[in-house]
Amino acid sequence: TALVVRFLTKRFIGDYEANTGALYSRKFTIDGEQISLQVQDTPFVSLEDDTDSICCQEQINRSIYWADGFVFVYSITEYESYRVIRPLYQHIRKIHPNANIPLLLMANKGDLLRARQVSSKEGLQLASELGGTYYEVSARENCEGVHEAFQQLCQEVSRMIGSCNGEKRRGLHLVRPKSPNMQDLKRRLKQALTSKGKSATTL
Repeated sequence: TALVVRFLTKRFIGDYEANTGALYSRKFTIDGEQISLQVQDTPFVSLEDDTDSICCQEQINRSIYWADGFVFVYSITEYESYRVIRPLYQHIRKIHPNANIPLLLMANKGDLLRARQVSSKEGLQLASELGGTYYEVSARENCEGVHEAFQQLCQEVSRMIGSCNGEKRRGLHLVRPKSPNMQDLKRRLKQALTSKGKSATTL
């Protein structure tokens, strides 16, 4: 959620409500053309106990069906979050076995190098294996890096859609969600700021 908020609003707030899978919409200009971007901030995905299988909510599966690109996020300070990426990618491939879908691998918390559990080399190797682009960023300290990463993915998605020449990609019959939730994002930001303000005055 912190990375999505950074990308969409350029702001960082440390505490968020539990993510229930909010959908946000923004308009961007990519290569001189205005596009409407929908970002599905999916709930957390975890591994089942002592296995390499993932616990995946149905909402995530619905998002996978309509997505034109994917952002995989893990924390460099938590190896378990890194371990989730490969099984999640394999799960996506079961749904889209032949699709050429742009993907971005983002290693977050790049400002916490002393607590690092996942090396940059491991991140680069995984990105190469998945056929995606790798960025190591800090949602807290590196707004430019976060925006650059998302911008590159948007460009790849835009080129891919343009190359389809209007044909329906992957032959899917599921429609995209129709209720982008930018207002909810603003509400969550305002609530977090209000909460921080109260804490500050209490101190």
